[in-house]
Amino acid sequence: MRVFLNLAAGLDRIGVPYRINDYRHVRANPGELACLIGKPHILRKFSPRTPLLFGSSIYNHPIDDESLPSRHAIRQVLVPSAWVQRMFSTVWPGIVSVWPVGIDTSRWAPEASTTKDVDILFYDKISRDRQHYEATLIDPLMDELRRRGLVVEYLRYGTYREHQFHAFSRRARSMIYLSRYETQGIALEQMLAAGVPVLVWDAGGEWQNLEYLLRGVRFSPVTTVPYWDDRCGRRFTSAEDFPSVLDDFWRGVQLDTFAPREMIVERKLTLEGAAQAYVDLVGKYDS
Repeated sequence: MRVFLNLAAGLDRIGVPYRINDYRHVRANPGELACLIGKPHILRKFSPRTPLLFGSSIYNHPIDDESLPSRHAIRQVLVPSAWVQRMFSTVWPGIVSVWPVGIDTSRWAPEASTTKDVDILFYDKISRDRQHYEATLIDPLMDELRRRGLVVEYLRYGTYREHQFHAFSRRARSMIYLSRYETQGIALEQMLAAGVPVLVWDAGGEWQNLEYLLRGVRFSPVTTVPYWDDRCGRRFTSAEDFPSVLDDFWRGVQLDTFAPREMIVERKLTLEGAAQAYVDLVGKYDS
């Protein structure tokens, strides 16, 4: 839903009209490119002859529907980042393109007048192997932060509303972000757009989706930060290297040397930039 809403908002900002779920128009114009953002069950609403720009927010892995390109006129499948493109292309070669959704950089923007009363927002997106990571990652990191006397607020994925997260973008001087991997990392990019530098756990390695591992899918490397450079903050790989990386990161926070919003704007990860990129893809494959 966030992908759709942000694309629609971006199209509004650049003045491009669009139809939403106008299946009557699709049936009346079977040769016109239809753009599908959402889960695969929506494919049932389209004729096999209708050319489709499919994605993002689709299958977790193309092994779920390897024959899709032979059943539908798929012009291109859109995924959020380069590592996902590489993974999907092993099954659907030649038809996968990268398209990340944009961030509302007007709403997610630095607010100089707000008091920064939180040193670090600790963002926890760990779900799988929870007990293991609590013992080997989460608890050791929290112990280190307490030892240093930093003011920390804790936020666990799935337990908050967006307005609460937005409020922290005003209060927090920095953020620690724990996630095994991200296809794009919208919440992370929202904080970057708000000018909040981030210390990210980026362990790399193999895609760790248990369902697909049991079905024989192997892919590496993954990353937590598909869109990143050193202006955004710092990365660490484990609890072992966390203290030394934290030293460097916190020094940068105190000296105000990071500029994460610059990366978001330069990479055109904005509502307007992403919407224009989508329009360009429609123009390219609408034939």
